[in-house]
Amino acid sequence: MFGRKVTGGLFAAGLAMLATANVASAEERQFGYSLTITGASDYLFRGISYTNNSPTANVYQEVTYGIAYLGLWTSTINYKNSDTGYESGLGPWEQDIYLGIRPTTGPVSWDLAAFYYLYGNHAPTKNSVFDTSYLEFKIGATTTLRQGLTVGATVWLTPDQGYAATDNISVEGTVAYDLPKYGVFAPQFTALVGWSNSGTNSTYTDGYWLGQQEYAYWNAGVKVNVDKYFMDFRYSGTSIDENNAGGLYKGLADDRFVFSAGVNLLP
Repeated sequence: MFGRKVTGGLFAAGLAMLATANVASAEERQFGYSLTITGASDYLFRGISYTNNSPTANVYQEVTYGIAYLGLWTSTINYKNSDTGYESGLGPWEQDIYLGIRPTTGPVSWDLAAFYYLYGNHAPTKNSVFDTSYLEFKIGATTTLRQGLTVGATVWLTPDQGYAATDNISVEGTVAYDLPKYGVFAPQFTALVGWSNSGTNSTYTDGYWLGQQEYAYWNAGVKVNVDKYFMDFRYSGTSIDENNAGGLYKGLADDRFVFSAGVNLLP
């Protein structure tokens, strides 16, 4: 039922956006592409480490046509806890596939998309790759309050998919502010505050996220762009009390500093 409501709501929202979106010119109705390679000291998904507090590398590719886009994001992961020996079966890779549109209505830029998360498998006798893969929907909006200052809000909706994922809603608020340039350096301050709430199913009876049915997460930092290169210095945290998380994933959701750097190879 949740999945049908989500799909129907997104379809209606998409029709409404398309009906009121700015009409693209002939020049805008053309193909575009991008390719980014990034390395980071950790991979955090909504405040939770998916690499067991270890470094990661990932590649993002995107093809656009007008307001439509197809994205592919590939990353190394290692979702287990070395202290307990517990292994979730996720790893050593994650492949995300995005398909969506980015229309505009007046001063608001929208991002409506479907995400499919596929995971490699440490323990093939335990479950298959497709047992742990799942679908999620995104409704995002941003607007510029004044030059250099942008705020946004995003809702993530996950239908119940059995072992792979329970029904879940995550809500995020973001802010980005362009700092003064210094020579070739173009810094930008960004911050995010989020809240995630999951239902329960037969597999995750105590809550989907590290045994928690709901939790808050946040991060703040500075991204520095130098031509096609970039560096990001960020501090992240969650409200998860790991002393009450069953001990299986201890140390994966505490406050931490994350550094990443990368290069935009295309265009």
